[in-house]
Amino acid sequence: MTLELLYQDDWLVAVNKPSGLLVHRSWLDKHETRFAMQMTRDLIGGRHVYPVHRLDRPTSGVLLFALDPQTARTLTEAFAGRQVHKEYLALVRGWAPEQGLIDYPLKEQLDKIADAFSDQDKPAQEAVTSYRRLHQVELPYAVSKKHPTSRYSLVRLHPHTGRKHQLRRHLDHIFHPIIGDTTHGDGRHNRFFKQELGSDRLLLVSRSLSFTHPVLKVPMRIQAPLGPEVLALFERLGWPASESDY
Repeated sequence: MTLELLYQDDWLVAVNKPSGLLVHRSWLDKHETRFAMQMTRDLIGGRHVYPVHRLDRPTSGVLLFALDPQTARTLTEAFAGRQVHKEYLALVRGWAPEQGLIDYPLKEQLDKIADAFSDQDKPAQEAVTSYRRLHQVELPYAVSKKHPTSRYSLVRLHPHTGRKHQLRRHLDHIFHPIIGDTTHGDGRHNRFFKQELGSDRLLLVSRSLSFTHPVLKVPMRIQAPLGPEVLALFERLGWPASESDY
């Protein structure tokens, strides 16, 4: 499991986080010894890095760090203030609508141990995601007993809010769960992708981040490659197999 350096200057560093890697140390995963923060620090010569947003462990793609506390504060405020444009790609069950807006408030997900003393009755928080379907496919496999074939879509997602597991929960809400999601997904289709297509990961990629540089005040867009594993899967599904197609 390696990190790819996507961008670095005197204030920022961005890496391509692989699926399965934790961003930082967590007492909930005490057995883990490798983290994106530590690996990024090692990658740039030992300089300390400051997290400014999060990616779920199974999600791959662009992960941004600041290199000093002031820049970290500025970027954290930009994420909180919805001044960072986030773009994801997800492979989902079913033929998703051509485009749409999911405006569905989400209850905060609390950990039974870590959040034992938190307010368990908080009202649901605003959560908004827009999406557009890029490709779809119908495969001659009866993954569900109800249908003789199985349908899938590739969608581009733009979360306008930053709730925990927002994209995974929103796609499940509209009955198009993300393939490989072991919490909010469909186990039958997850097993099919693992056994027949060799894919045993959450098929959600943080494709790009767009924002104003906190110091230079210039527009930034940092993009992560999908990589050969994901592109090979797309090719098997009959979709374009070049980075430039996405």
